[in-house]
Amino acid sequence: MRSLTARGMTVHALALPGGDLERVATDTGSHPHGIDVRDLDALQDALGDLNFDVVVNNAGVLPAVEPFSDNAAATIDLTLDVNLRAALHITRLTLPAMQQRDRGHIFYLGSIAGRLPTPNSAVYAASKAALHSFAEGLRCDLLGSNIRVTTLMPGRVQTRLYDDALGGNQKAETALYRDFEAVQPSDVATVINAALDMPPSVDLTAIEVLPTKQIFGGSSIAHTTATKNI
Repeated sequence: MRSLTARGMTVHALALPGGDLERVATDTGSHPHGIDVRDLDALQDALGDLNFDVVVNNAGVLPAVEPFSDNAAATIDLTLDVNLRAALHITRLTLPAMQQRDRGHIFYLGSIAGRLPTPNSAVYAASKAALHSFAEGLRCDLLGSNIRVTTLMPGRVQTRLYDDALGGNQKAETALYRDFEAVQPSDVATVINAALDMPPSVDLTAIEVLPTKQIFGGSSIAHTTATKNI
């Protein structure tokens, strides 16, 4: 948000009400809206009367790192509601004004997990894959317009996403970021600004943002029972 306000933009920040939102608003000069993005009436009240040139769908949760069979129903619903459903409704509310003006840029913060899932995060991966697929379909619907759609697919970014799943910020820092060069939120902001700075005729449609020393891929093969007994 700081980089967007530095561009002279008026920035509106949507997040759960609390000290973190107020701190970010004060630090960046943005306008805070303390709402739950799952609340459609609150979204309508916050966004319905505003015209946006840039929308960054950044809300995301990873409430559990566990096999799918251990996921509670509420965990599944929360992940899909925040990571996918909220982004679709925010797009529904902000896109018509862009279409009337024939300009705008919509960003979706997906994940490399949406293309290459890892164990114990099947619902999270599904939400990000669906978000990417939605962006591709939206781009088809907007063919011929000057509205750009960009999906970012980061690898490991040093945020607080894993705090709840791993038992707190300190445990997450130790497990994921100690002795590891993770992408920083400011790096993702730099990529967003690079996409905004492209000529209007150019859309960076899908961007993977990985640490230089991180790869995804390979394969695993489960041993049969007979093999295990040898």
